[in-house]
Order: sequence, then C-alpha cells, then structure tokens
Amino acid sequence: MKPESGYSPAKILSQSGATLIVLLVFLASTGKAQHLYSYVDPLIGSRGGGNVFVGPCCPFGMVKPGPDCSLHSTSGYVGDPTVPIMGFSQVHTSGTGGGPKYGNISLMPFMGDFSSTHLSSLRSDEVASLGYYSVNLKRWDVKVEITAAERVALYRCIFNKAGKAGVKIDAGFFLGEEPVPNYREAQQFVGSQVQILSDSSLDGYTRIRGGWNNGNTYTVYFYAIFDRPFVGYGTWKGEKIAPGIRTQYDSGEKTGAFLYFDSRGNDTIGVKVGISFISSLKAGHNIGAEVPGWDFSKVEQQARDKWESLFDRVVVDGTPDQKTMFYTALYHTMLMPVDRTGENPLWLSFKPYYDDFYTIWDTFRSCDPLITLIDPSRMVSIVNALLNIYEHDGYLPDGRSGNCNGRTQGGSNAEVVIADAYMKKLRGIDYDEALVAMLKDANIPPGGGQDKEGRGGLSDYNRLGYVSTKFVRAGTRTMEYSYDDFCIAEVAKGLGRYSIYRRFIRQSNNWKNLWRNIEDHGSRGFIMPKDESGAWVDSFQCNIQYRRRTYVRYTPLTEEWPLCVSWWSGFFYEATSWEYSLYVPQNVPELIKKCGGNKAFEKRLDTFFDNGYYHAGNEHDFLTSCLYHWIGRPDLSSRRTREIIDKRFTSAPDGLPGNDDSGAMSSWLAFHMMGIYPNAGQPYYLITSPFLKKTVLHLEDGAQFEILAKNLSDKNVYIQSATLDGRPFNQAWILHKDIVKGGMLVFNMGPRSSKWGDKIMSPTFR
Repeated sequence: MKPESGYSPAKILSQSGATLIVLLVFLASTGKAQHLYSYVDPLIGSRGGGNVFVGPCCPFGMVKPGPDCSLHSTSGYVGDPTVPIMGFSQVHTSGTGGGPKYGNISLMPFMGDFSSTHLSSLRSDEVASLGYYSVNLKRWDVKVEITAAERVALYRCIFNKAGKAGVKIDAGFFLGEEPVPNYREAQQFVGSQVQILSDSSLDGYTRIRGGWNNGNTYTVYFYAIFDRPFVGYGTWKGEKIAPGIRTQYDSGEKTGAFLYFDSRGNDTIGVKVGISFISSLKAGHNIGAEVPGWDFSKVEQQARDKWESLFDRVVVDGTPDQKTMFYTALYHTMLMPVDRTGENPLWLSFKPYYDDFYTIWDTFRSCDPLITLIDPSRMVSIVNALLNIYEHDGYLPDGRSGNCNGRTQGGSNAEVVIADAYMKKLRGIDYDEALVAMLKDANIPPGGGQDKEGRGGLSDYNRLGYVSTKFVRAGTRTMEYSYDDFCIAEVAKGLGRYSIYRRFIRQSNNWKNLWRNIEDHGSRGFIMPKDESGAWVDSFQCNIQYRRRTYVRYTPLTEEWPLCVSWWSGFFYEATSWEYSLYVPQNVPELIKKCGGNKAFEKRLDTFFDNGYYHAGNEHDFLTSCLYHWIGRPDLSSRRTREIIDKRFTSAPDGLPGNDDSGAMSSWLAFHMMGIYPNAGQPYYLITSPFLKKTVLHLEDGAQFEILAKNLSDKNVYIQSATLDGRPFNQAWILHKDIVKGGMLVFNMGPRSSKWGDKIMSPTFR
C-alpha cells in the first residue's frame, strides 16, 4: 500500500504530549482509527477472471486511467508481471466479460529516440490503492504514478536516468482489436487525429466502433498539458513517423504524437489528460474545471475524500481482512455505470446521462439495490438517465456502452430497476413516464435489433405465452420476461392502472408454460424447450466431430453452448435448466408447489448445491442460496451462503469467483457480509447470518440503522434469536421502509441451527 500522508507512529512520538492527547481524543470521538478508503484493495479480482479495473477512479467517474497489458483483456490489465505494459489509456470498463470496450488515448513514457510506435516494458514495484496507481517500467527505469479526477487523469512520470526522455500519446490505440473487419465483439478503428498546440499541450481524438455491444461509432476527445515545455516533438500516421511535424489530420489511419524532454536524472514530468465525448475544447475545459493546478497529492486526496463520503455511510466492525473485502466490494459496485452528464454527444438534455450499463442483466439483482441503500440520490439520477435514454433512443437499455444500446442478454431488465426504485419509494422519478417506457418493452418488438434492446422473441411471448426455440435464449427470455412483467404489474398497480396490472400479473406466470413434468437426479419438473407448435423439443442438432451432423439429447443439465452453438445462441444464457428452473423470484411459493412441496424443494436445493450445479460466478444464481427461506429454513440459506463465500471469495487478487460484472459479484458479497440480501424489484431484504459483528448504515436523510451480531465467531454462525428496536423479531426478512426509518436489529448468534425465522415465510407481493 502507498503510505498515507499525515501522522505516522514516529511523527506522533515526536510531538508534544498535548498534541498526542488531542489526536487520541479525536480518534476516540470519531470511533475511526483510520480512513475507510485505506481498506480498499483495487487488485482484488484482478486475477482469476475477475477482470476488474485497477487504476484510480472517482465514484462513477468518466476517466479510468490505467495500464494496458493485453489487447484482449476487458479491463486492459493482466496480473502476470511477465506480461509487459503497452501503455496507460484513459477509459476502461471494470469486471466485464465478452469483447473489450475502450482503452482509448494511450500514454507511454520512454527513454531515447522514438523509432517505433510500438513501445512496451516489463514492470516492477506495482502499487494500487484507492485513487492511486504506480509502477516502474523496467525497460527505461521510469516510474509512472497516476491519480484521477472525474474527467481528468493526472500523471507523474519519474525518469530516474539522465538522457533523452519522451512521452508518447497514441490516439490510435484501443482494446479488442482484431484483423478481421466486423469481427463480432471486436472494436474496429474508424479514425484519429492529433495536433500539437504549443510547447506544452496537444489535443486530438480517436473514433472507434464495435466492441462487446457491437455498438455504433463513438469518439473520445482528449486535451493533454505538460508541466514543462518539451524540447522536441513529432507525430505519426500509420507506420510513418514524422519528426518535427505538429499535425496529423484524420484520414482513416492511426495517429499519435511523441514529445521529448531533457532529463538530468530523477526528473519528474507531469501530464494532465482531460477527456470528453463532446470535443477537444471540452476536454480542455474539464482540465481547467477539475485539475487547475499540479498538486498530485491534492487530486489524489480529493478522489479519496469522494469515496470516503460514501464509505462513511456504511461503517462496519470486523476483522481487517473482512473490512478489506467489504469496502473493496463497495468500491467495485460504484465504478459503473459512468456519469457522463453534460458529455452526451447525441442530444441536448439537462437531465442526468449515464453510460456503460454493462449490463443491467448483471447489475439489477444486487448492484442497484446496494446503491439505492447507500446513495439513493445517485440511484434516482441513474433511473432518470435510463428514462432519458428511452426518450431519445426509443427503448430502455439493458446493455449500453459508447453511447449505444446493445446486447440484451435475457430480459428487459431496466423494468426491475424501475420497480425496485418505485417499491422503495425513491422520489424525483416520473413513474408515469417510466411505466410508458416499460410498456414499450413489453408491447413493441424491437424489429431487427433483437440483441440490441427491447424483448427479442416478443412476438412469440405475447402470442404463445413463452418464447419458442425459433428464437435464441428462449428459456432465459421466458423466465426473465415473466419477472419483468411482474415488475410492470407492481408499478401499474401502485399508479392505479389496474387493467395493466391484471394483464401483467397474469403474464408473470408465463414461466409455467415451459414447465415440463420430467425427472432428473431425483427432482421433478424443469423449464424445457418448446417449439412454435407447442411440442417439446427433446434433442437438437450438433455438429460435434468430423463434420457429421449429430443429434444431442436435451436434458436439464445440457449446455449446448459454445460447442454446438455460439455463446449467445443456446436455450439458456450461460446456464442450465437446473439453474433457471429455480428462478421465479416473483412467486417462490408457487415454484415450491410445482416442485412437489417443501420436502421435495429442500431436496432439490440440496442436490443443486451438493452436485455442483450452482455457479457462483453467474448472476442468475444470486438468489438461489436464499430460497430455503421460503420453506422456513433460513438457517440453511445462511449455511449455503457461508459455504459459497468461504470457498469462492477472498481478499487475494483472485478473490472473486468470476467476472465482477460492473460490481455484481462484489455487491452480492457486500450484502451477505452485512446479513441482508434484496429480492430486487421487491421492497424487502432476506436475512442471512452476517459475517460482520456490526454494521451501521448512516442513511441519506439522517436516520441510522444498525445490525449487531452478538457472540458472532467462527463457530457461532447461526442466528438463535433477534430483536428489532428491543422487541422480538422472528421473521427472516425485513422491509426496506423499516431500515430507512432507522433502528437497531440485533442477532444473538450460536453454533447450531435454530428454529428462528421458521414460521413467518418470506413475503410475496402479488
């Protein structure tokens, strides 16, 4: 960790006794011995498939400067130190899978003459903490330090050797480049431009299209300022290097610039890089507005203070390792979506504008509910941004990046986000307009944009009551549209639109139309494929070897992707029927009945977990460990959840079980560490055994809610009894309104399962 400024033990001992007393009194009065941001470790999830962004960033910040080690890493980062750094670009995503997006405007210091546009270096002494990243480039013995404001990156390049020092600004670099034109999910170069404006500044832009969402062209403009004049310069276009030439206009080839400085050794060169999606002039304005000076430590502390103001809203008591996992999880949850208010090149609007919903299929289940709990005003802005996108683009997004909708994975899941906000009574949202937007998804097929927005297969769904095998991801779509319809019904009912409510509450049962009475591994009843005529599909064609067409039997454990069909073209998206047959969050009691009752359902869940059918790294399984609640066994929900966290989550660089998916994995962890978990779109939280001895929620309106786990230890992991504000509390769920009004929930923990919470079942709002 990079040492913090302020008091060190040596400093404290050197001060007068009076100063020491004042400091200790201050720490005692605040109850906070160190800043909460110091517990954040950006490297958690940087290995093992977590794909997290490791550079500095402000909450929901537009600029995310950091190292790029691989064109095929979605975050740009590779944890293996034997993989060289190619440069440091200014825009990244975090935790995502699929094809990369961004990696624009790359900066790279170097020593010596500029003879190639391709510069890379091995690294050492890498440090990542909240608001700060540094690394030593071994090839030239140059240390790079980075911090960030909302839309400006600030660099310190420390040249340890004397000689000709240089900095490369590459407007043509980006992640996910493939040589094949229009390669699916690859980014494709469109154009770039650079111009050296003075002896210390330059600007330009890069234009890219494609990426994971197969999006339209987006443009990232930049303005860069150095803290000293450069003594030489040049530019390039394509592979042709042009020393002394100031400008390379856009002609469809990659462009960039290189600047020279004289280094006497131990020289520091500062660079500010502002970005904008509007213009280079706006990028320069962003520098003046956010980082007018060159005080690196000040910018770093400002970023930390912004995070601290959020972390202060959830103060926890646990081991240092638990605090590291918890606050890092909060940090990851608030990296995306990105606040681009005032940076929308598509239309003029004074409403909030957010981009990089990557994707709502991942984030609606726990990210958005966590933001709602910690920062409800921010969530209001995000929902209003969704409605702003609907007003101008015609559909609510499910996945959006580079100012373009694209990549619906399962449902039209913005409906769940809106319903969650409505049911939790977030103010400042036009819910009448929101209902209109939700109904657009449910009524109007997206035409040729079946993967871009709206509901693919809607013609089937509204005509047959399910999506047939005529459409890809038919199982996932049917299950998720059923829940999306439930969310529409909730909002319609609350707004007094009862005819709409009756239609959609009826459609929320459409999942039953794919329920087939078959048995697998001791459990009966599964969601299975059905064709347009209503016939069950028992097998499918799969050309698996020697180009012979082979028919493969479809079972509840079949995964036909990617062996037989593409990743996006299976009956279920990234899942089996065992997983999606447990996804009925709108009516778990009815699901239990279809499965044969409580005993059969408990056996089914046990089989699901014991046989390894549960996938910790995928979001559609997020609620499943809590389904024991509905049969009066919250103790088993706690046991399964604890097993998952103990086995799959750590504070190590590989401490996430899969793609963090814009903080989805992290938010799931944070909720369960507190001991509550949302059923997104509904106004309650399921209670599981907490990992933290104490959680204090300092709510936005000034109220305080405390969760206290008495006698919690490695052995005492089961809730024996509970009180809410001093009164017995015997239900294993709590309403959102009971949290936000403030109070104290106290658990008495013990070593064995108890009957606490076994009588009052989890609510179902219908």
